[in-house]
Parts: sequence; structure tokens; C-alpha cells
Amino acid sequence: MRINRRLVLLVTAPLTVAVTFSVLALAPATEKALQADRLASMVDAAAGAGELAHQLQRERAAATALVSGQGDANAFRLRADATDRSVTGFRSRIKDLSGVPGSTRAALDRIERFIDDMPALRAQARSGSSTVSALAFGYRIVIADLNGYRDGIAQADGVDAGIADRIRAAAALSEAAEHTAQQQVTVAKAQAAGGFTIASQRTFDAGRLGYTESIGVLFDLGPGEWRTWLERTLSGAKAMEARRLEDEIGRTGTGKDIDVAPEKWQKAFNDRQTLLRSVEQRIDASVRDTVYDARSTLMWTAGAEITLVVLTLVGAFVVAVRLGRVMIRRLRDLRNAAHDVAHTGLPAVMAELSRPGALSGATPEEVARRTGDPVGTTGKDEIGEVGEAFNAVHHEAVRLAAQQAHVHEQFAETLVGVARRGAQLTAVMVSELDTVQRDEADPQRMRAFFALDHLAIRMERNTNSLLVLGGYGNARVRTADAACSSVIVAAAQQIERFDRVSLGVVEAGIGIAARAVHDVAHILAELLDNATRFSAPDKPVGVAVWRLWDRAVVQIVDEGVGIPAERRALLNTALRQPQAGIGDVRSMGLHVVARIAARHGIVVELRGSSGPGTIAEVTLPAKVLATAPVEPPPADPAAGLDDRVRYEAPRPVAPPVRRRPTAPAARPERGGVPAAPPTGPAPRDHGTAPAPHPVHDEPAPAVHAVSPSGLPLRQRGTPQHRPAPGRRDGAGQRDGAGTPRPSPRRRDSRQVSDVLAAYAQGINRSTNNRGRSTADDTTERTEK
Repeated sequence: MRINRRLVLLVTAPLTVAVTFSVLALAPATEKALQADRLASMVDAAAGAGELAHQLQRERAAATALVSGQGDANAFRLRADATDRSVTGFRSRIKDLSGVPGSTRAALDRIERFIDDMPALRAQARSGSSTVSALAFGYRIVIADLNGYRDGIAQADGVDAGIADRIRAAAALSEAAEHTAQQQVTVAKAQAAGGFTIASQRTFDAGRLGYTESIGVLFDLGPGEWRTWLERTLSGAKAMEARRLEDEIGRTGTGKDIDVAPEKWQKAFNDRQTLLRSVEQRIDASVRDTVYDARSTLMWTAGAEITLVVLTLVGAFVVAVRLGRVMIRRLRDLRNAAHDVAHTGLPAVMAELSRPGALSGATPEEVARRTGDPVGTTGKDEIGEVGEAFNAVHHEAVRLAAQQAHVHEQFAETLVGVARRGAQLTAVMVSELDTVQRDEADPQRMRAFFALDHLAIRMERNTNSLLVLGGYGNARVRTADAACSSVIVAAAQQIERFDRVSLGVVEAGIGIAARAVHDVAHILAELLDNATRFSAPDKPVGVAVWRLWDRAVVQIVDEGVGIPAERRALLNTALRQPQAGIGDVRSMGLHVVARIAARHGIVVELRGSSGPGTIAEVTLPAKVLATAPVEPPPADPAAGLDDRVRYEAPRPVAPPVRRRPTAPAARPERGGVPAAPPTGPAPRDHGTAPAPHPVHDEPAPAVHAVSPSGLPLRQRGTPQHRPAPGRRDGAGQRDGAGTPRPSPRRRDSRQVSDVLAAYAQGINRSTNNRGRSTADDTTERTEK
């Protein structure tokens, strides 16, 4: 369990008790504040109910006048529109009401039902299909419910007695206005009927009595200022005129015509109703202000009590955890520092130190001090001692990583030095070979020279691989682009079993940029070497090239046992993400390919084949490609080249028919890209050894067979076009300053035949008799 949880458990019990008693103490004040808030909402709705009752009273007067023939439809429509607006306001106020008493809730439900049925009642008034008494009764019911709601909210929970009296007094004024409105309708009905009946006379008198009683309730329950507001409002000329007409009509007996004109009566009582509504609005506003003030007082009281309790609890909590807060913070800082070092800081330092030249001449101790201390604050207690120990561990880990990086740099420098010395020794050996074999005619000795020549090419590739692992590239700089087919041939000449490489379809026009020629040849040589070593000795390894949009794709297909999907995925990941270290010597070829490919943006991927074997796919981007240079045609003038040229890998050949050549055939550039079959002397790169066998472009032969990988092959035994006789490679540059050396002495046909046979036997000797040494096995087997 974490230490912060233990501290929480220590204060949980007393804090829980304190919170429980605090809630019990705050519950009454909070409940009163909530009740006051609900009462304020109900009072707002009561003001809306008063407005709706007033509009319904005026609509009722217009409806009865329309039915009795004393009014018009336009006046009724205006009153109905005003009522609809009041209905909208009332509904918006009552939709969120809560805590309404049961009787009041029932009254609200009846009001909602009347509002839904009101269009039918209005239709009856417009059509005249209803009587005045029926219309008046329908409106009277809903108005009574509205006034009942106003009076019923005084019975809500938590209402103060003084506020309840004010609410009842305001409801009494609404009742008085309703009695007056009923008098207005009763008189309009009597005027239409030709005078009062006994029942209408009693209704009229009951209205006057009800008004007097309601005003008495207002005066008894309401404050004195409300009485002053009412008396001053009803002391004007309009109110006095209405009272005079009321007295005059009241003195009219039953069965007699009422002398007061209907228009005069309607106008006078509408004015009186307007005056009563103004007083009612002032009283409603006074009630609302009183309720709001009480609500504010209760809320402030509850808020003050809650604040006091919360502050007390917070103070108790602060006192309880004060001693543990510093300890928790320091432990958290120590934990965060450990997490940061473990997941971010130390991996970043290791990644930085794994890059070449990361030390920049600094010692491992200086690098460790430069990283600083992950734990910035320590102390004299146990936590501080843990922080100091953690800083020491971090310092030692960085120092060891820097020391390892220093060792890697020294190893890389040693590797590069060894590679450069090997390259120099190879160059010296090549120079000596060129010297001794220039005029050599002994077949036995020529076998040894050709075998050494082939080994020199393989040694140069291993040397270049060591330079790549050491962080350097090929030392030679090429200035001319080369055809992709020539680059593939050059790559095949750098492996042990080059005779098994079979070129399939090579799309014409694909060239390699000069700056990438040697690197592309190096990649293909590593892949070809891997394919020939780990497939059946009698099976060819096919190579095909085609263009795909702005890229070119080279596929190398072997017929080995294949690679499991999991292993192939790991190898493809290593090819996409070359590691920074030197790597395992057993997988040196894989690391070399990955590094060179990353340098030029080349994508190398191993794919499964439909049959046995593996497909190595090399995608060359546009920046690596160039237009293939035009090469001289072959020596045979009758050979016509198609758009797609098919090649067959060089193989040891039997001695040809003896004839007298003027000089040995020229060989391609060692370790690089072979030139076209020359008709004269070709310059030699003195830093490399000659290729073991020349490979020349040939006319497109008829395809007699197809390899298991799907690549076309030329039938063995087809005529071989050999280059015309000429001077030996490099013969034109041996004497310096552009002065060609004289041609070597002429040999007879037997000597030429013996030399060529010695060449073939030397190749076989380098391949079989010497064995396949493990020192130059630079490619990890990927098909296991």
C-alpha cells in the first residue's frame, strides 16, 4: 500500500465523523434555503396566474358581448391573442415547479386541461352556438382554479406565517377582481335579455357582496400600505363612474329595462378592471420582493454555515496531514525522477551516446557530470539518502554508457583502419598480379593468378563492408552514370558463386546515378551472395529489373527453403531501421545493406515466394536513378539488341578452338561496373583487382527454358560472343603520361588456348579447391 493511502486512512475515521455531524447540522438550514427557492418560483408563477386570469376575464367579457350582439368579432380576436400570450408566459413559469402542495397541483392540472380545450370554447363564441351563461361558466371555472393556485401556495412547506398572510391577501384581491368581472357579464346578459331576472339580480348582488368580502380579507391580512394603494387607485374619476353606474343598475328592479347603454357599461367596468389589475401587480411585486428577500437571507445563512463547517473540516484536514505532506511530496519527486530517468532520460542519453561522435572528445566522467542529477532536492533524513544514492546510480549508468560508446568509437576506428590497410594491401596485390600476368604464358601459373584475381574482388567487398560499418562510404568517386544491367553484372562478379546468377528481363533505359553506382552494386552483391550461399548448388538465382512509375524495382529470386513469416518480419524491420552499433559479425551483410539503403533512401524488403525460396526486392527511388548511358555495340555486328536484353551469368567455359589472337581480351573494371565489350584498350582502376570473368551484352536469344522463379534463361550451349582481341586492361596506362606501351608479343593458338583453360580452372580452384571460407561470409543466412 502506498504511503499516501496510509496517511489518508489515518485521517479518514475522524474526518468521516466530522463530516457526518456537519451534514446533520447543515441539513435544516439547507432545507429552508431550498424551500425558499421553491416558494420564489411559485410566487413568480402566481404573478403569471394573475395576468392570465385578468386576460381571461377580458376575453370572457368580449365573448359574451359577441354572443349577445353587443360586440364584434375583431375585439374578441384581439382579446384571444392577448390571452394566448399570457398562456405562454404562464406555462414557462410553471414547467419547473417543485414542492407544490397537492391541492395546488390539482388546480394546475385543471388549468392545463382548460388551455387545451380553449380553442373549442372560442369556436362556440364565434359561431354563436353557445349561450352567454355557458360561456361565462366555462371561463369562470378556469379563473377560479387560477385564483385557487394563488391562494394554495400559502400552504407550501416552510412558508413563513407573515409571507403566507401576504400571499392570501394578494389572492383575495384577485378574487375581488373576479367578482367585479362577473358583475360585468351579468349586466351584459341582463341588457341583452331586456332586464334582470330574479336569478340574475341575485347574481349581481352576490358579486357586489363577494367584492366587499374579498377587499375585507385584503385589508385584514395585507400590510397597511396595500390598503392605501387600493383606496388611492379607486378614488379617481374612472373608478367613481363605474361605481355610480353599478349603483344605478343595482337600483333597477327585476323585469325593467336597464337605462345604461351597454357600450358605456363595458367601458366603465373595463377601466375599473384595469385599475384593479394595476393594484394587483403592485401587490404581486411586493410579495415577490418579500419572498426573494427571505430566500436571500436563508441562502446567505445556509452558505455561511456551510462555509464555516467546510473551513473547520479543511483546517482539521490540514492539521492532520501537515506532517505527512512534505514527506509525500519528496517521495513523489523521487518517484517521478525515477520514472523519468527509467523511461525518458536514460534511454535518451543512451540513444545519444550510441550515435557516432557523440562524445565529441569528452571523457566518460565529463559526460556523466554533464547530464546532472535527476533528483534535485535531498536532505539529511532517509529520503534524502535515497535520493543521493539514486543520483549516484544514474551517474554511474551514464558513465558506463559513455565508456561503452568510447569503446565502440575506438573499435570503429580500428575497424576502419584495418579496412583501409586491407584495401591498400589488396591494391598492392592487384598491382603485382597485373605485373606478373601481363606477359605470363604458363597455364598452371595463370590458374593461380585468376583465382587470386577473383579473391581480390571478394576481399575488396569485405573491406568496403567494414568501412560501411565503421561509418564511412566507398572511397572511390564515380563521375559517369551506369546502366542498371552493368551494375547487376558488377555485383555478381563480387560473389563466390557468380556462375549461378541468371539475369532475366531487364527493362531498357534504367540507369544508376554516378554517386550511387558503387553502393547499389554493394547492396546487390550482398543479396546475391546470400541467395547463392543458402540455396541448392545446382539452382540458379534469378534477377529481374523493371520500372514502376518514378522508381525501379530489382528482384532477386532464389529457390532455397524460404524464411518463416516471423523471421522475415524481423529481418525486414532490421532492413528498415539500421542499428547504430557495429553489430554481430554473423549478420554483417544485413547491417551493411540496411546502412547503405538508408543512406540513399533505398527500400529493401524480403518477400515470400509462391514456391520454395525467397524474393529480395530492392526499390530504387528517383534520386538514385538516371538515364542509362549508351554503350558500344558488341563485337559481333550481326547481333541486334531488343528493347529488353537478357543476360546469362558468366561461367567457366571450355577452351575454344585454338587460333592466334593479337592480345588477351579486355576485362571489366574490378569491383565496379563493367564497361561495354571494348574494341581497344580500356583503362584500369589500380585500386581494385580484375574481375574473374568478363560479362558482355549479347543479342536477345530465343528463350528455351524458364527458371523455377519465373525468369527466362538462355539455353546452355548457345553461341558465346566474345570480345574482339585487343590490349590487356590497363595496358595503355602503364607507361604514364598518355604514352601507350607497345603491344605484347604475339602468341600462337596453343598458348592462347592454354591461357583460357587456365582461367577456367583457376575459377574452379578458387571456388571449390580452396573451400568456402567463413572469414568472407558477410551475410547472415535468412533462410533457415
